[in-house]
Amino acid sequence: MTKPALTLIGAGRMGSALMGGWLKGGFAGKIDVVDPNPSTALADLAASGEIRLNPPVTPAETLIVAVKPQVFASVSEDIRSHIGPGTTVLSIMAGVSLETLETRLGTPDVARAMPNTPGLVGKGVTLLCFKDGTDAETQNRLRGLLEPLGTVEGPISEDLLPAATAISGCGPAYGFLLAEVMAAAGIAHGLEEGMAHRLARKTVEGAGALMEASPETAATLRQNVTSPNGVTQAALEVLMRDPAMPSLFVEAIAAAIARDRELSQETA
Repeated sequence: MTKPALTLIGAGRMGSALMGGWLKGGFAGKIDVVDPNPSTALADLAASGEIRLNPPVTPAETLIVAVKPQVFASVSEDIRSHIGPGTTVLSIMAGVSLETLETRLGTPDVARAMPNTPGLVGKGVTLLCFKDGTDAETQNRLRGLLEPLGTVEGPISEDLLPAATAISGCGPAYGFLLAEVMAAAGIAHGLEEGMAHRLARKTVEGAGALMEASPETAATLRQNVTSPNGVTQAALEVLMRDPAMPSLFVEAIAAAIARDRELSQETA
């Protein structure tokens, strides 16, 4: 049986996270990576034979497009050279619609996925979006391709993809920001900088691990660690008041959705 083959266009942060997830997950097939400015790490992987870097252009079996959406229009002709009659295109670009992919790449065999960077360690979440009529075999093949990166959600309709992306796709940055601002607050109240960063980082990591291991909701877990009239409750009363975290997150998600839709217009 022929082993599956992947061609990855673009090995920036997200493309590299995908590639790292496949390698860590033991992907059995060939991985070709196309990147005009490869990193040293990418070159090392090519030298060790784990991937092929910028090989001769041939039609791909499965083509993953991981370039920045802002440059997609300018490189779409180059991407088309990797597409043949049997190629399935999977885009991980935010804001680039299925219709735009089909038009610019000249193929109806397109799908979208929105992974996040924890896929590098097998803890990611990937959203899948297909055209109407995409056959079950293709859906299952793409889902299987993404499962080594973590949880796969969907298929989800394209009109809901911006909202879901604003949570899972952008979400790791929110978690990193939480650790960042917790550490900064500790420093502001006298903690030594290194200790503040260690405490914040390990606490966020531990809360995530506890949430993963527990069947309870995030709200229940929060309530479980909040003693009535205790110090945690005092902090949460600040964080959860009307102009604080709940309303700020609604506003933040709305801003991410709006930018996703702007990108869709810009790349059409």
